[in-house]
Amino acid sequence: MLGPHVRRITTRSSLRRFSTAQPDIKTTLKSVIPRRVELYQDVKKNLSSKKIGDVTVGGTIGGMRGYSALLWEASSVDAEKGVTFHGHTIEECQGFLPKQHDEVNDSKSEFLPESMFWFLLTGEKPSQEQIDTFSSDLVANSELPDYLIKLLDSLPSRTMHPMTQLSIAISALNHDSVFASAYSKGIPKTEYWEYVLEDSLNLIAKLPTIIGRIYANTYHNGEQLGQIDFSKDWSYNMAQQMGFTSDSKNVNGLSGEQSKDFVNLVRLYCALHGDHEGGNVSAHSTHLVGSALSDPFLSYSAGVQGLAGPLHGLAAQEVVRFILEMKSGIGGDIGNKEKIEKHLWSLLNSKRVVPGYGHGVLRKPDPRFKAMIDFGLKRPEEFDNDDNFQLVKNLSHIAPGVLTEHGKTKNPFPNVDSSSGVLFLHYGLKELLFITVIFGGSRSLGPLAQLVWDRIYGLPIERPKSVTLEMLKR
Repeated sequence: MLGPHVRRITTRSSLRRFSTAQPDIKTTLKSVIPRRVELYQDVKKNLSSKKIGDVTVGGTIGGMRGYSALLWEASSVDAEKGVTFHGHTIEECQGFLPKQHDEVNDSKSEFLPESMFWFLLTGEKPSQEQIDTFSSDLVANSELPDYLIKLLDSLPSRTMHPMTQLSIAISALNHDSVFASAYSKGIPKTEYWEYVLEDSLNLIAKLPTIIGRIYANTYHNGEQLGQIDFSKDWSYNMAQQMGFTSDSKNVNGLSGEQSKDFVNLVRLYCALHGDHEGGNVSAHSTHLVGSALSDPFLSYSAGVQGLAGPLHGLAAQEVVRFILEMKSGIGGDIGNKEKIEKHLWSLLNSKRVVPGYGHGVLRKPDPRFKAMIDFGLKRPEEFDNDDNFQLVKNLSHIAPGVLTEHGKTKNPFPNVDSSSGVLFLHYGLKELLFITVIFGGSRSLGPLAQLVWDRIYGLPIERPKSVTLEMLKR
């Protein structure tokens, strides 16, 4: 049932229906499980004693960087290549993952996060027809239960961090967890994954509505900014309910083309941020809590709380502040290489870092940065006169040389956070904290897909050994 501030744009009778004889996402997953389980059992039986790295004191007290200590199915991050998804680069994924069905031939249209989730979960490339149906199924389950609407509306949203609100909302959906209910009644371990999958899909489906309501409550006094549109995709409904489409409240007065751009920005951002192997805080937190057989709602709520930490999820905002500060510091002369270099050296000499540069794993330019920059370059009518975007672009050519000369960084290249914030700012998302909330929506894709595989494989509870400083001295 819909709450008092949300109504349908389309009725159930006019809800888009896509019928296909092709397998749905669960059937597709079932078809790949036997060979993956066979591989897992072979590795477990024959390679359990194989060493895959050295544990050092420095690594143990230094955040365990570089330790190969987690099983993660869908993505990996190579120091040279960047992130790949089942072995495929971002550029390759952009080529074969389906778009919104009515934008297939639009060169500016981005592939859907729904497509990325399907690929992350199954390792199989979905067809357009499969994604049309899957996307329709998600939006059909996007309504929020009344208790959650009342809970969100009761929070002190004007003073409570929006990520706290997001975590509360996700945790509260535990009330409806089919996995928690089935587990309490007793089910075979071999069936755990089916209930975890259902919970995961229900959570992903509801995130655009949750995010839209948090945005409305936090920044627009709870005013209804948009409505669920059952004829559209996951990202469109997120933008719609935030009031960023031309057929919504349109809080920033976007033109039809700008509205379309913003929806595609959400699609690209969420697809690119969906997974980045398992060692980052949000992914690892979700896996860790899930290993105790907590349901997907509780598990991903933990991931969101990790994402709220400034060292993980606030980088895009910090870059925007840095760009605005630099633009002021160089007198708006965004094309002046000497002034930009001087500003960078002033920053470095004062023991500060350059936001948006460097990465814990990468040693080459982040391919996600290129994808985000390309988004702007495809739209010269929007970004040629956007000083913030142009400064980010110019900085990406200048900063690596300065950072290399400075000699204190292993990776002097821009990462994805260097470009994403100014793109959102361009279309009117001035509430920089909220970029992390959109990040929270996107990051659900990879960790929840992995959570399903954790239960397929029957992975045990995570329980590493800890040591004291005295033990290390011995």
